[in-house]
Amino acid sequence: MQPAITRLGNPMHAAHNCSETRTRGGGPQVADHRDFIERVLGVVQRRIEQAERVGLQKLEQAERKGRREYEKAGRKHQQKMRKLEKRLRDEERREDQRGRRRHRHADRRERRQSRMVPPLPSVPPVPGVSRTRRRKRAATPEERAYRAARRRANLKLVFYTHSAVYGSVLLIIMAATRSIRVSMIVAFSWGIFLFLHYFWTLLAPSLRENWIQKEVGERVHKDVSSERERVEQGHVRNLEDLSASIAHEIRNPITAAKSLVQQMGEDPGRDDNIEYASVALEELDRVERSISHLLRFARDEELNFGNVEMADVVASAIETFRERIARAGVEVDQQMDTRGAMRGDPDKLRRVVINLVGNALDALESVHTESPRLTIMSGDNLAGSEVWLRVQDNGPGMDPETQSKIFDPFYTTKESGTGLGLALSKKVVEAHGGTMEVQSSPGNGTEFVLSFPKEAPRRAPSARGSA
Repeated sequence: MQPAITRLGNPMHAAHNCSETRTRGGGPQVADHRDFIERVLGVVQRRIEQAERVGLQKLEQAERKGRREYEKAGRKHQQKMRKLEKRLRDEERREDQRGRRRHRHADRRERRQSRMVPPLPSVPPVPGVSRTRRRKRAATPEERAYRAARRRANLKLVFYTHSAVYGSVLLIIMAATRSIRVSMIVAFSWGIFLFLHYFWTLLAPSLRENWIQKEVGERVHKDVSSERERVEQGHVRNLEDLSASIAHEIRNPITAAKSLVQQMGEDPGRDDNIEYASVALEELDRVERSISHLLRFARDEELNFGNVEMADVVASAIETFRERIARAGVEVDQQMDTRGAMRGDPDKLRRVVINLVGNALDALESVHTESPRLTIMSGDNLAGSEVWLRVQDNGPGMDPETQSKIFDPFYTTKESGTGLGLALSKKVVEAHGGTMEVQSSPGNGTEFVLSFPKEAPRRAPSARGSA
């Protein structure tokens, strides 16, 4: 018995033959018609199932081909990424090696120049004790920008590769199935993942960065506003304290001088008028000295930088107090070990040292210290880039509260002091790019430590006066 498709042949041709048979038979044959329709429906259904199987096979082939192309593109991208990462690691390793070589050469050159003692031999590792790992070199801003740009470029490359694979697979599916419905389903399903890929790869980082910058900008603006308000309040309080100090320093001597002049006017022939006049002149000289120091503190003075030997500056300052030192019996110990000159203003530095030595002598004389001693030391740091100076006495010392105020304008513990000497000295030291610190305790003397860079600052600030 032949298959139904062979016996029936073309469904339309079988229907035509049946109609001819029915015409020749001369009457309708319902059973034959029902069989015929069932056979035609069976053939059509088998044709549809066969077409669906063929379409599904072609779709699976297209998907496998697209997956192979996507995996191939991914492998190529990974290879490129590995090459780029290897190149970057090689560059970082070479830069690290060059940096170590530069540091070794610099250390050797500094040891030769400063005639340093050679370093101690390395200690062998102790079992059970781990050595501290060398800290990794911090990346420069250019390196960080390059790495960020490289990451963005890699993300863009991955997205563009994904888009290319997406388009290629859609074209293959359309060519294989010739079905718009199947192509639209695949395009919509895959398009969702492609959009998410674009959002998280390219759009989300820029949005995150913009939001972070906006939030940081708002917080920084708020912090800066509060800090500015706090600084302004502090400046107002400092200005009020300074005004009160100025009024006190000027009003008291003027009041004393006015009282003395009034007494002289009441009795011009009095024998004490000469003494009154002398005291009044001293008070007026005190007012003039306070005003002169105040103007020097407020006025900007340019620094005349030149080559300065710290030993010459200290010797000149000590020479100013030679008679006073001999009269008070103070032992002066100078230990000057500075190699090479520094850049600075010799006149301003001399005034700083004079102020420190004068304060030390005043402290020694105020309590009549037994065996008064003044020690002045100077030297270089290990790198040879800075000069330090120490001025130390064995006087009464200072308590912590006094130490916190000695650099404030018009603060003084002396009856005839103006309270501007140390403030002016600190201004001069900072104008040279240095620092000035004090170390003291009651009964153990006082030590001032000054440090200066050997090279002048790139933009030398003007000194507000000098000591």
